Amino acid sequence: MPARINPSILAADFVNMERDLDRIASADLVHVDVMDNHFVPNLTFGPQMVGRIQDVSKIPLDVHLMIDDPDHWGLQYAELGAYSVTFHAEAAADPIRLARRLRAIGARAGIALKPGTPADGYLDLLEEFDQVLVMTVEPGFGGQSFMAETMPKLASLRQAVTARGLDVWLQVDGGITEETIVTAAENGADTFVAGSAVFRAENTAEQISLLRETAARHLHQAATS
Repeated sequence: MPARINPSILAADFVNMERDLDRIASADLVHVDVMDNHFVPNLTFGPQMVGRIQDVSKIPLDVHLMIDDPDHWGLQYAELGAYSVTFHAEAAADPIRLARRLRAIGARAGIALKPGTPADGYLDLLEEFDQVLVMTVEPGFGGQSFMAETMPKLASLRQAVTARGLDVWLQVDGGITEETIVTAAENGADTFVAGSAVFRAENTAEQISLLRETAARHLHQAATS
């Protein structure tokens, strides 16, 4: 089972975005946090900026919508060509319909769960999604500490995905470091959003490789134990 590293450009230098996108060209996808200052108390990018990132990025976009009314606005990001569009369960009026519409456009459809949102209501719906994002911090700001109490939720999702033989990526986002990536991988995550841990490294390519190899090793151990 491969491990994917998706650096979050929330930790990039916004004035030198193209340069920082080049620094992470060895990553699997670039994680783009779209915040509207309503669903979360922060404001980042809109469709115009994401479109320009799409134009210059050497790797596909993993768009994470932290916005109100993703049922309406989320489709724009798929139409821009994003490889993956993830919306929040807490914000979507009809998650299944939205996921199907995103897939119809050609994007992978992901659903995100805040730390306090249980996974129970989605375990029987996993076939409708290509990715489930377990937030390991409260969404809205980068640089927060990893919340280990979210790991039982992640483990339950991994158990359900494995038992049913589904090709659903399990992503974690928030506080991912060389240490916490081990915990997340051991609990079943295969896709990791890392911001500061990547962009603060002197050699981002080496750091991405280190994180990927560390996660893959512990993910394999968890799968065979």
